Amino acid sequence: QVQLVESGGGLVQPGGSLRLSCAASVYSKSIYQLGWFRQGPGKVRRRVATIRNTGGTDYAKAAEGRFTSTRDNDKSTVNLQMNSPKPAGPAVYFCTAAVNYNSGVKNYWGQGTQVTVSS
Repeated sequence: QVQLVESGGGLVQPGGSLRLSCAASVYSKSIYQLGWFRQGPGKVRRRVATIRNTGGTDYAKAAEGRFTSTRDNDKSTVNLQMNSPKPAGPAVYFCTAAVNYNSGVKNYWGQGTQVTVSS
């Protein structure tokens, strides 16, 4: 079982920056992929960024060049640095972890942290 706790959400102005963090309850090298998803009210949850245990990253097109995801395996944390976010109503950012067990891959989700981009 993996528990994920996000932090760092809040109000940020367009063009500003915000850093989200997610702490995992297990040693993160056992988690082969960590990620961030975003969900607006009444919208589907969409991938923002994923980062593998090798450090390789993938970003949604809307996030490329502005958002950066990093992970610290020793601290079992993953971060999302959001630079110059675009104006948007409130959305919840979720941290997710994929763990590869003998029986297959299992995905875990945090409870989310709310981010609003507004002037």
